[in-house]
Amino acid sequence: MKRSKKNNRWKKQLISLTMLAILIPFSAKILSETVPIVGDAAGKAAVISAGLALPEGGRTLFQEEIDQSPDEDTITPEDPIPSEGEAAPASETNLITDADIPPTSGITQEEIDQYPNNDGAVVRKTYTAGSTDDYINISGNAYVRNMTNLPNQTVIDAVHSPPAFTITPGTSEPQVLIMHTHTTESYALSDNDYYDINYPSRNLDATRNVVRVGDEITKQLEAAGIGVIHDTTVHDYPSYNGSYDRSKQTVETILAQYPSIKVVLDIHRDAIETNDGTRYAPVANIDGRNAAQIMIISGCDDGTMDYPNYLQNLAFASVLEQQIESDYPGLTRPISFKYKYYNQSLTTGSLLIEVGSNSNSLDEAIYSGYLLGKSLAKTLQGLTG
Repeated sequence: MKRSKKNNRWKKQLISLTMLAILIPFSAKILSETVPIVGDAAGKAAVISAGLALPEGGRTLFQEEIDQSPDEDTITPEDPIPSEGEAAPASETNLITDADIPPTSGITQEEIDQYPNNDGAVVRKTYTAGSTDDYINISGNAYVRNMTNLPNQTVIDAVHSPPAFTITPGTSEPQVLIMHTHTTESYALSDNDYYDINYPSRNLDATRNVVRVGDEITKQLEAAGIGVIHDTTVHDYPSYNGSYDRSKQTVETILAQYPSIKVVLDIHRDAIETNDGTRYAPVANIDGRNAAQIMIISGCDDGTMDYPNYLQNLAFASVLEQQIESDYPGLTRPISFKYKYYNQSLTTGSLLIEVGSNSNSLDEAIYSGYLLGKSLAKTLQGLTG
C-alpha cells in the first residue's frame, strides 16, 4: 500500500512538471508581448523572475521575444560607430523666429525627477558620412549609404532621377499619409547626459511617442496647403511581433479609400547603444537649438520581396534628403539604402524615417518633426505636375 501511494505521488509530480514545461514558455510568450510598454529594468526583472521557474529553454524563448527589435540600429563591435567628423554648423538659412518655434513637449521637472538614476551615459553627437566607398555623395551635405550589392553607379543613377509621382496643387484630397508601424516608440524626458533604465522606451501616450512628431510634420503640410492624413493606429501593442503586417493592412485600407495619396511616411525613432551600455543621441544644431538628427531608410529588394519600385522610392528619398540639407545643414544622417522591405512596395513615395533615438529628448524630436515638415512641404511643392 505504501509503495502504491508513493508511486501515485511520483506520477502526480511528473504530470505537474510536464504541465509546467508546456505552460510556462507559453505564458512567458504572452507576458513578453506586454513588455514594450515597461521600462528596461522592469522588463529584465520580469525575465529574471520568470526564469527562476522556467525549464531550460523557456527563459531563452522569453528573452528572445523581448530582445527582438528589428529596426533599432544597435551598434555592435562588428558595426562600428561612423566617423564623428565635425559638428554641423548652425543653419544660416530658413532662420526660425521666436513666433515660429513649435510648441514644446510640456514635460515638467517633476516628471523628469522621477528618473534620477545615472545607469548609463548618453553621448550627443552629429553623425556625418563615413569615408568608405559605400557612402555616396548626392550633392552638398546629402549622402546615401549603399548597403546593398548593387553597383554604386546604379545607386547614383537612381538618386539623380526624378521621383515617379507628382503632386496636384490646389486640391483638398489627401496626397500624403503619415503613419507609424512602431507607434509606441518614445523619447527621453530631457536632454540629460545619462539615462535611467527604469524609464520606458515605449509609451502608449501619443503626446510622448512618435505620434507627437507626426503631428508636427502634419501641421507643416497643412500650413502649406498639402492634403495629409495622420493615422495614429497603434500597431505594436499589445503584440510587437507582426507590427508590419498590421501596418500594411492599415496603409492598404487608406490607399484604397484615398487613391490620391502619393507619399507614405512611416515615422519611427532609432535606438543606438554600444556593448558597454553607452547610448547615443544623434543631434544637429539648427539656429542655436538641438534637433534630433533624421535618417531616411529606403529599402531594396534582394529578389525575394516582390518590391520592384525600390529605385523609384530611392529617387524620392534623394530629393527629400537634398531639400532638408539645403534648408538645415547637418539635420540628416546619410540615407540608409539596404535590403529591407518595410511595406515600401505600396507606393513609389514610401519611406521609413527615423527621427532621433530613444536617448534624444522629446523636445529635440518635436523640433525635428517641425523642421522635417517644412522641408517635406517644399519638396512636394517642387513636384507638382
